Amino acid sequence: MMELTLGHYLSVSAALFTIGVFGIFVNRKNIIVILMAIELILLSVNLNLAAFSVFSGTIAGQVFAMLVLTVAAAEAAVGLAILVVYFRNRGEISVEDVNMMHG
Repeated sequence: MMELTLGHYLSVSAALFTIGVFGIFVNRKNIIVILMAIELILLSVNLNLAAFSVFSGTIAGQVFAMLVLTVAAAEAAVGLAILVVYFRNRGEISVEDVNMMHG
């Protein structure tokens, strides 16, 4: 049976990070997809933190990963609330029109 090493976790994390960055750059029209891509990037960071924490024998990375998860959940809740209010006012969600909100 094959043992999972740190390299396996880092390659999965790199793949998640690449998919997240690719999702942001390819799809600039849909803000929901951009938010999901940001969540993928944060998930890859959490995987790195947890993997390094386990392989180094400390718990600090896992605690920090929990803090990042908390911030990501708050970011998703606030971001979706802003999008719901924006959709109610404008009737559509378009990334190009969001810059009209600052005036």
